[in-house]
Amino acid sequence: MTISGLNGFACRSHFALRLPIFHCVRKPRFGSVAAIETLDEPERIIDEKRHNLGGEVGRKYHKVPEWKKLNSKELGISTSMIARPTRKVLNGLRQRGYEVYLVGGCVRDLILKRIPKDFDITTSAELKEVARAFSRCEIVGKRFPICHVHVEGTIVEVSSFSTTGRKFSGDLSYDVQSPIDCDEKDYVRWRNCLQRDFTINGLMFDPYAKLVYDYMGGLEDIRKAKVKTMIPASTSFQDDCARILRAVRIAARLGFRFSRETAHFVKNFACTILRLDKGRLLMEMNYMLAYGSAEASLRLLWKFGLLEVLLPIQAAYFVHHGFRRRDKRTNMLLSLFSNLDKLLAPDRPCHSSLWVGILAFHKALSDQPRDPLVVAIFCLAVHNGGDMSEALNIARRINRPHDVRFDELSELGDKDTEALSDEVMDLVVSIKRVLSMMTDEYYVSQAMAEYPQAPYSDLVIPLPLYLKACRIFDCIRQGTEKGFVPKQGSKINYEMLALGSLQEVRHTFARIVFDTVYPLNLT
Repeated sequence: MTISGLNGFACRSHFALRLPIFHCVRKPRFGSVAAIETLDEPERIIDEKRHNLGGEVGRKYHKVPEWKKLNSKELGISTSMIARPTRKVLNGLRQRGYEVYLVGGCVRDLILKRIPKDFDITTSAELKEVARAFSRCEIVGKRFPICHVHVEGTIVEVSSFSTTGRKFSGDLSYDVQSPIDCDEKDYVRWRNCLQRDFTINGLMFDPYAKLVYDYMGGLEDIRKAKVKTMIPASTSFQDDCARILRAVRIAARLGFRFSRETAHFVKNFACTILRLDKGRLLMEMNYMLAYGSAEASLRLLWKFGLLEVLLPIQAAYFVHHGFRRRDKRTNMLLSLFSNLDKLLAPDRPCHSSLWVGILAFHKALSDQPRDPLVVAIFCLAVHNGGDMSEALNIARRINRPHDVRFDELSELGDKDTEALSDEVMDLVVSIKRVLSMMTDEYYVSQAMAEYPQAPYSDLVIPLPLYLKACRIFDCIRQGTEKGFVPKQGSKINYEMLALGSLQEVRHTFARIVFDTVYPLNLT
């Protein structure tokens, strides 16, 4: 089977790159911005009566909280918090007479004073009307199509009430209460919110009326720091198993916990993620590791039995070191990704080759522990484009202790320059061997053969990503690159890092490794 290609990943808010990181080689087992109008501030409406939407006898009944609409100012939301390209799309549709709302996770993040990864819009306009409103707009998706509006190098996603209405019309195995004494617009908004995955994503924000609509108890779950499915979790995850990975990603990023029911079905339906299209499955994996919440994501994936399917080699490492599912301790793998997280954010992601390189480096070190001085020389040489002489000189002047907790670091030895250089070269060979193995379905499938607790998996990285990751380390074996200019200062160019600039990836990789082996706060 042909291995799919990958040029790189980037934050959707800035770049339109959506390619798979891995490929599974085995079939699964299962103008100017117009000013936003200002309206009189409406009173908060709470404690509205509700009524049952009908349904057959014997169907499951899903009770939802009292619905509310709140003034956005009371929640600390201002229109200045909305990205400029999104405001352009909102204004463009509003000026044509359509209703427009921000929906989903961006509303949640605005309430939490976090920078949204992206902004999603829903509108009363049909998708064809949205396409006519903007010069650069395309309708994507077959089952539930949406519009991609291209503005200032950004893609803004726009969905239509009519599309979500068709999705809602499917057969339901449960009854849900709808708001009583509400007008037609409330009913349409409620139906749209019901299609969201989690209650904390089921909020709608009208930036013109300055109102946030909460029909499903999302604000209360934000207050409780809880991830809870919009409908019964068993039904929600069967309808769309990608919600399992989104639940992990959201909980990891926000530091939220799962509701008891949601946690139960995340764990019990873990293997159903193999039903997903591989591009979609592994795009979710990249969102977990490249956007600033990798350590928490790895912990949750391990806790709920998902790591074995997505990263079987790393799951084997956890098993081998006796790392329990609910373990609060750390290890070198988690420390590496913790240091990566310190440099990234939802609007400042890295290229996928960086975290793949970190995985390969750690696996090589886990297989054969190294002298911390060797590791220091190695990461300094990566940073300066392969200048071993300079790396050796700098490393010998390190006067702070290394972290002795990690089994991947051996005892300090008294080695001469030649011996240190040889060990650095050997480490590079080991890393590239691991990268090669990560493209080999047979090796990955056998990675955990000695650990009967873990299942079979053969998810591999594609060849283009393997080559991209190899380039991070090629400079050490090949010597200082011709025309290489060392990076000055510690500031990261995040746009170039997301695009996979070799200089930025190497610089960031070296910082992460060095700060893990020689942490500043070590006592």
